[in-house]
Amino acid sequence: MADPFVVVGGDAAGLSAASKLKREDSDREVIVFEQGNWVSYAHCGMPYYVKGDVGSLTDLLSLSPDDIDDRGIDLRRQHEVIAVEPADKTVLVQNETDRFEQSYDDLLIATGAHAVSASIDTGYSGVFTMHSMDAAAALRTYLTSADGVRPPDNDSVDTDRLEQYASMNPPESVAIVGGGYVGIEMAEAFGAHDLDIHLFQRSDRLLRPFGEAVGEQVAATLRENDVTLHLGTEVDELIGDGHVEAVASDDGQIAVDLVLIGIGIRPNTELIAETDIARGESGAIATDEYGRTNREHVYAAGDCAEMRHTVTGAPEWVPLGLTANRAGRAVGQTVAGKPTPVGSVAGTAVVKAFELECGRTGLIDHERATDAGFDPVSDTITASSRSGYYPGGSETTVTLTADRETNRLLGGSIVGADRAAIRIDTLATALDCAMTLPELERLDLAYAPPFSPVWDPILVAAKVLNGTLSEF
Repeated sequence: MADPFVVVGGDAAGLSAASKLKREDSDREVIVFEQGNWVSYAHCGMPYYVKGDVGSLTDLLSLSPDDIDDRGIDLRRQHEVIAVEPADKTVLVQNETDRFEQSYDDLLIATGAHAVSASIDTGYSGVFTMHSMDAAAALRTYLTSADGVRPPDNDSVDTDRLEQYASMNPPESVAIVGGGYVGIEMAEAFGAHDLDIHLFQRSDRLLRPFGEAVGEQVAATLRENDVTLHLGTEVDELIGDGHVEAVASDDGQIAVDLVLIGIGIRPNTELIAETDIARGESGAIATDEYGRTNREHVYAAGDCAEMRHTVTGAPEWVPLGLTANRAGRAVGQTVAGKPTPVGSVAGTAVVKAFELECGRTGLIDHERATDAGFDPVSDTITASSRSGYYPGGSETTVTLTADRETNRLLGGSIVGADRAAIRIDTLATALDCAMTLPELERLDLAYAPPFSPVWDPILVAAKVLNGTLSEF
């Protein structure tokens, strides 16, 4: 084979691209370098594995190394690409014993992102970030060590780390640092193990990108589930002697056996630091509508790359699972000779907080919307999720934001306990179609008492905000 397609990173974007290219051009050589052991796994499923809803760690795998081999892809685990030379069309690779150059005809950088801990010293046992399979495996082992749990039967797992935590007494208390997606989901996971839970959030609101209404309801739900919230509180340091023993903050010191840090992630772009491959304002790699960088034959996709925002049209960094898979697949098709746009991103996301479901999409924050050139107006409504006489319904709160001048929908959020999150897809579709509020209000959404009232909460919100806009 000739003209190799080289992929750096063996997860969502990288293997989606590799698989699609192989389907389109089975004779093309495809090489995937992955610096670790794990490939093609579900980051978003880790909290539910730790909780116990997912029985086996390997259930989180989309593809095994054998599956990848069966597709004709040359997967090389424990191979770290340490340099890229776009002028020579080569990458420099380091494995356990050798360092070598690999030429490419096309290159995809799909290096993902990494968890950050800010200025917090994490050099203690009992401190975790939820951004790797080994971390998920070790954390569940720690939580269930009294049950005599054994390490997962998989040749990729870090058995030394698992055996370390299997030998410890299970924790009784935990500090979660960060009130975003990971922090909220992990609060539920720790609650299933009956831990005393403290959640620290630097700002005064949880899930800030979801807006005020969502944040308030999530806070109330966490408190109802015995999570102690420390809002407007920044963790200064961790305290311990080998193993973490306490967290120190403005609230003083609180003794804990376990710390979970979930304060965010950053794109892995160190690989291109010594090249002229451009990065955007976010720090992620700048790409065009086909995932191409400013260097010919070099692409980027997934959590290390920017994409175009659906509402603003400007570059945006939105590290989410569908975004990575979709962009990788498009790049694979483009490299195969069928140019395919990677699509835009609206930041559509959902999260579960115990029994509460939350969703968001587009521009909700007025400051961000104003900076993008809009004149934002918002309304929040609460309506029943089903017909009032039908059992099982609950209150559903919807916030919509629109542009005052054009009536264009800019974004929205939703929160409730009865199938609320999935309703956000209606708003995401409306954003992709650049709908106005009157157009959204006229959508022919389904109605039957077990599923929705005559006026779905989305339609109620559109009707109310449309009325507000008509007053200007």
